[in-house]
Amino acid sequence: MNIVLEDGSTADSTKASGKPARLNIGDESLSPAFEAQINSLEEGDSHSFTLKAVDAFGEANPDAIHYMDRSKFPGDMELEPGVIVSFAGPGGSEIPGIVREVAGDSVTVDLNHPLAGQVLTFELEVIQVL
Repeated sequence: MNIVLEDGSTADSTKASGKPARLNIGDESLSPAFEAQINSLEEGDSHSFTLKAVDAFGEANPDAIHYMDRSKFPGDMELEPGVIVSFAGPGGSEIPGIVREVAGDSVTVDLNHPLAGQVLTFELEVIQVL
């Protein structure tokens, strides 16, 4: 599966990693719009479709942008835009955040999914249906 941005660049590719994505229909891990696109596909089918942000990874949420003091991070951690940091979430889960800006002792961290707010085209080939 390839995930392609509006400018035509590839945001993610399971083909590049050599590890196919496993998609589970009906467990609410996929949006209804995504499921509607793949629900009737069979082994060997290829399909390409475009979803608005709300139907893909959601809209970017301004409440997920946090301004944190540099002292909250390990002293030896390199903090610069684009660095991904991990925070403890509920139940022991990990929540990734992307450093967007560092200004003095203030670090801006974005906890939105990196593809939130993006119109995305999904290109996929069904390898196996279980």
